[in-house]
Amino acid sequence: MTMSMYAASVPVFQHMLRNLVHILDKGEASAQARGFDPSVLTTYRLAPDMLPFTRQVLIACDAAKLGVARISGVEAPKFEDNEASFGDLKARIQKTLDYLQSVPASALDGKEDKEITFPVGRDKTRTMTAQAYLTTWALPNFFFHVTTTYAILRHNGVDLGKADYLAGSAPR
Repeated sequence: MTMSMYAASVPVFQHMLRNLVHILDKGEASAQARGFDPSVLTTYRLAPDMLPFTRQVLIACDAAKLGVARISGVEAPKFEDNEASFGDLKARIQKTLDYLQSVPASALDGKEDKEITFPVGRDKTRTMTAQAYLTTWALPNFFFHVTTTYAILRHNGVDLGKADYLAGSAPR
């Protein structure tokens, strides 16, 4: 049995974005419990040449919405990228979830061979089929930024584990 483009994308993005909210909740609660302003974490980076925590969350959201938009042709909302607090970031995730919920399966299914041209860096593009784009670019990019968000919080002492990443707040 083959998996549909919808099943391979939207539910995966939704699941991990909900888990990302759980991870952010734990990060914010940890900062408060340890007596420091959670905004300290929003600018943290694991390496000097890496984007900070806030950008990791924003890019994860963009990877999900733009991945689905490019394949489906359903225009994605534009966000201002001005989120600064944990609350702002969770609201951004919710807006992304709302967009994903609005895209019907019929807009993605059957688009495996559609040619997708997308930006790579500031001045280059790349073209591939929608199936290749989803499996070798959109999903890996999304997971990279979700994982990096998790790693930044974990590195800063937030009590997170694999179950938080994979299952979020779902009963274990």
